[in-house]
Amino acid sequence: MSDTKKVSGFRRALRHRNYAVFAAGNFFSLSADWSNRIAIGWLTWQFTESPAWLGVMSFSDLAPTVILSPIAGAYADRLHPLKVCMAASALNALAALTLVTLYFTGLLSVWSLFAVVLVNGIGSAFGQPVRFALIPNLLPRADLSPAIALGSMTFNLSRFSGPMIAGFVLQYLSAGWAFAMAAVFQAIFFVVLRTLKVEGTAAPAKTNGSIFRDIGEGVRYTARHPGIGPVIFLLLVSSIGTRPFIDLLPGFAASVFGRGPQGLATMTSTVGLGALVGGTYLAMRHSVVGLTLIAVSGVALVGVALIAFATATNFWLAIACLFVVGAGMSTSATGIMTLIQAAVDGPMRGRVVSLYGVIFRGGPAIGSFMMGWAAQFVGLHIPVATGACICIAMWIWTIPRIRRIGRALEVENSHEHAQSR
Repeated sequence: MSDTKKVSGFRRALRHRNYAVFAAGNFFSLSADWSNRIAIGWLTWQFTESPAWLGVMSFSDLAPTVILSPIAGAYADRLHPLKVCMAASALNALAALTLVTLYFTGLLSVWSLFAVVLVNGIGSAFGQPVRFALIPNLLPRADLSPAIALGSMTFNLSRFSGPMIAGFVLQYLSAGWAFAMAAVFQAIFFVVLRTLKVEGTAAPAKTNGSIFRDIGEGVRYTARHPGIGPVIFLLLVSSIGTRPFIDLLPGFAASVFGRGPQGLATMTSTVGLGALVGGTYLAMRHSVVGLTLIAVSGVALVGVALIAFATATNFWLAIACLFVVGAGMSTSATGIMTLIQAAVDGPMRGRVVSLYGVIFRGGPAIGSFMMGWAAQFVGLHIPVATGACICIAMWIWTIPRIRRIGRALEVENSHEHAQSR
């Protein structure tokens, strides 16, 4: 398939009103998430000047995913994921509005910030996995692949736009206005979800029995799958070892490079720009053949670039390293999600995708907590470089197994598409 045909696939996906509206609203919501993370991180540093608190704040936002995402995924397979997504969106909007109120009334402290971030994390724990599970219900299966690619591009574009907007607002207005913008964006997404007209799930699962039994079935299915299991484990290690560095960037911006909130926004947006480039590259590929090697290699690229970032003393050299980090993170995470979405059995989709969400958000929560406390004693550089080295070691372990993993994912995907035709 040529690039022209790939672009044609994007257009086909966007011709479906449900998906086009959802994609637009999702972009607003994701931009709000990233804007909030920048404002919350900067306020946390201003309140405490503590790397440990940066880790704790990230943990409170991401940790609920570990407990709640599997439950959300199981309910997405039992109920319609749209209902779960709407409830989660409402909770995120309420959390953002609470931050606005606390800030402008002068009641916001590091502890109240922690509490609201925890509530927001609960909403995201339910919302993120069901967004993935919802996409197959918004358009025909023939247009699912370009829709997944567009979703990845939307996510990475929001990683660029959200921090840039937040940096401008923090520099010239205040964190309260960044929270207000996030509240408006989350409200827009909730309204968008209410306009969707979706009649049923793409592949409804059994609704009898224990919800925890359903979760267990999803875990066993993932662990036993010869392709999904290994790449999920690789994602787990890389999520704990490398992704937490983003939550330590306020410390790097202020104490290492002597920059203000605009410097923090530049650093975070550069990661997003690299991610956008990596995601665009994947979106323009014509098939999943060879995607396993690309996704796995992205982990090594992140590890090497993070080591370079951790040892950089020049701000602009660090920026260049962050661009490469973003490209590698997007290539690995998006590649793995694309392979999983294409290979997973329909009735298991919500549960397997929720496990991806557990790792994608829960892994950084664990890593941020550990790196934040370690940085309190040994500085910011050593924890980041150590996590990067662990990921490179995991990549070395995976490479000898890459052919078997690729055959399990790419061959099954081709077979599935042949059946759908």
